[in-house]
This record gives sequence, C-alpha cells and structure tokens, in this order.
Amino acid sequence: MATSSVVKNMADGTIVLKDGSGTPISCTVRFDNADFSLDGLKAKLRETNAYQHRGVLSSVRHTTRTFPTFTFSCSMSNFTSAGADTVSDAILKNGAFASAVSTLGANADVFCLDVQITEEGSSFGDSADHVFGLEDCELSLSYAEGDPNTFSISGTVYGAVTGDLAI
Repeated sequence: MATSSVVKNMADGTIVLKDGSGTPISCTVRFDNADFSLDGLKAKLRETNAYQHRGVLSSVRHTTRTFPTFTFSCSMSNFTSAGADTVSDAILKNGAFASAVSTLGANADVFCLDVQITEEGSSFGDSADHVFGLEDCELSLSYAEGDPNTFSISGTVYGAVTGDLAI
C-alpha cells in the first residue's frame, strides 16, 4: 500500500469486539470517544535484558513475552440488551453476548475477545482502509456518571497483533 497523503483523525476509526464462536458475535462500539490507545508494541513482543560483566555490556537478549495493553472509552447508552450488542454486554458476557465463546476456546478459564480497529482510508483515496487486529484480549470495564455517563475499557493482548500492525 502506498503512503497516504491524508492524515487520519478522530473521525476515522471504528472499534469492533468479536467472540470466538464459529460465526462471531460482534459489537461495533457505539459512541466511542475517539481515544483508543495501544501501548507496548515492539518487535518480537519480548522483554529485553542487557547482560553486563564488571560494568561492561556483553550481550543484549530477548527474554520473556510481553503483552501489549490498550484503553478506550465510550459514552454509555444502556447497560445491557438482549436484542442489541452493547460494549458492557460484550465484556461482561451478558445480554446478546450471554452465549459468547472465549477466543481462547470454549473451555478457557479466561473470557477473551478479539478487537479490530479500522481507520478509514479508501474514502480518502488510499488503496484500502487501515486495519489491525488484537487477538485474545481480556477486557475490563469501568463505569462513571457524568455528562455524559461513560464506560472506560482497558485490555491486555494475549494473542497476536495482526493486519497493518502485525508483529
């Protein structure tokens, strides 16, 4: 893909949460606040250790796996709904997500979802939209009253980073 000549901004992104069933149950995050943030990406997703002997660097090595983290928030419109997908249902496995399957497998101890981020590109003359995926993410939800009421979501990526940010 050629380098785009259009800088992307807060109006261009979409966040989708998907479970691990054969035909994924999905939730496009409504009313997101355009504040998605991803931290901890680096080549190989490994910690780096510097080994020294008598104060002199002798070797730099990759060691244990690291796990990127992310956050985003959205305005709250409802907590749960049997007929519509809400971000709280997706994370807490309620409502339309009550029968959701963890992306780690049906018998997994931890409920995880896949997260897909799409940044619009084709509407701006790019050859395609810009998409990356975060697999096997454990998410947590915080709720706060305000003007408007909000959900704050944080997650840890235990699987692969795919698509345009693939590692």
